[in-house]
Amino acid sequence: MQELSHYIGGERCQGQSGRFGEAFNPASGAACARVPLASADEVGHAVAVARRAYPGWAETSPLKRARVMFRFKALLEDNQQRLAELISSEHGKLVSDALGEVQRGLEVVEFACGIPQLLKGEFTEQVGGGIDSHSLRQPLGVVAGVTPFNFPAMVPLWMFPLAIASGNCFILKPSERNPSASLLLAELLAEAGLPAGVFNVVHGDKEAVDALLTHPDVAAISFVGSTPIARYIYETGARHGKRVQALGGAKNHMVVLPDADLDNAVEALIGAAYGSAGERCMAISVALAVGEIGDALVARLAERAAALKIGQGDDAGAEMGPLISAAHRAKVRAYVDQGVAEGARLLVDGRDYAHPGQPQGYFFGPCLFDHVEPQMTIYREEIFGPVLAVVRVPDFARAIELINAHPYANGVSLFTASGAAAREFSHRIQVGMVGINVPIPVPMAFHSFGGWKASLFGDHHMHGAEGVRFYTRMKTVTSRWPERLAAEFAMPTMK
Repeated sequence: MQELSHYIGGERCQGQSGRFGEAFNPASGAACARVPLASADEVGHAVAVARRAYPGWAETSPLKRARVMFRFKALLEDNQQRLAELISSEHGKLVSDALGEVQRGLEVVEFACGIPQLLKGEFTEQVGGGIDSHSLRQPLGVVAGVTPFNFPAMVPLWMFPLAIASGNCFILKPSERNPSASLLLAELLAEAGLPAGVFNVVHGDKEAVDALLTHPDVAAISFVGSTPIARYIYETGARHGKRVQALGGAKNHMVVLPDADLDNAVEALIGAAYGSAGERCMAISVALAVGEIGDALVARLAERAAALKIGQGDDAGAEMGPLISAAHRAKVRAYVDQGVAEGARLLVDGRDYAHPGQPQGYFFGPCLFDHVEPQMTIYREEIFGPVLAVVRVPDFARAIELINAHPYANGVSLFTASGAAAREFSHRIQVGMVGINVPIPVPMAFHSFGGWKASLFGDHHMHGAEGVRFYTRMKTVTSRWPERLAAEFAMPTMK
């Protein structure tokens, strides 16, 4: 079993706390890596190293920082397959799915290559007599990211490229369930020419996270994970004077109107609900069948879900892999049991699925519920597994009402042939990311990613221009160059 290390100051270093966790291959159930869990002192050491690297990196011109990003982008492209296979071995998702994850992260690196343009400020001549004013954006200092297990490359890549291109130093605390991708990213950054100490990786659990949240030299925290932890991250970080963006859970709906193309809607739902075994914050977990389309939609979904091919990450033809852990599989099963107990109709039951070649793997078959009601647990709570709930509603207005009443507001989708319905839906829906005939509306890197309500804590969404704003602070300079200046005792005004 491989023994992993932290990455601090440009080199791997062994853990000193004496505490370790284990990462597992979800397809086989076998432990594959021993992961050091950092103490608060080790986190403090990483922060001190980053703090020492910060002045030199902040003074490096944006153009030179961009050139590091260009080299990093090329290295990422060369190592996409290697990174995807590493992700698959610790997460369980298909290699093809992991390649898509790497690509979506790489797009943020491409965006960060334009950092000289993104950091440009504004200038106004003659705001007053002989007075000019200009604004500029400057880095925060040492910033940190705490990232989830479901996207061990993409989510960090949504954070650190913009952070370090903007002149900050970054500490990544990846999920201890699949931490190896973060170390490969660190090595590629070093190969791209990033100075030692600008990017650091510290493995750990709550002790490491709390140390980052409370350390006085950490200026900002980015987080993606469940809503209860996102709320804790936001409240604790803000209480300690930090800028925080904390993305939480989701319960994403897809509305299917009677005029929708049924073939497209079914395929979209199958991929969005069961891709990556449902372990996506943008997975569709609720289908709202409007009016008379319900029976036909459910029949087609049941047929398609029951025939899904389940396998290991590199299995040819597989459409879905295992869940991340035995504990999470038990949690998903408990939700399905609860749905049955509360009266929903379980049309496709994957609870007892066992992979014929990997009986110890954390596999769980697709589940499809019909006649789910809004008061049921499987409708209200995030399951994070291959479970799709169909809720039947009489009309478009009721669909919008249900979605807007839900505490989660990450992503939503509408399938329709009506431009008028699409426009009304986009305007009225109270959700951060909206898809029209697009099942998983994840914005491109030059737009921003983020939900509303209990799906996001903090003022800034992730990547895009919002990411640059989060990792920088505005400064406005007002200047004049008089021959002689007399003291002014009243509030200055622009005369």
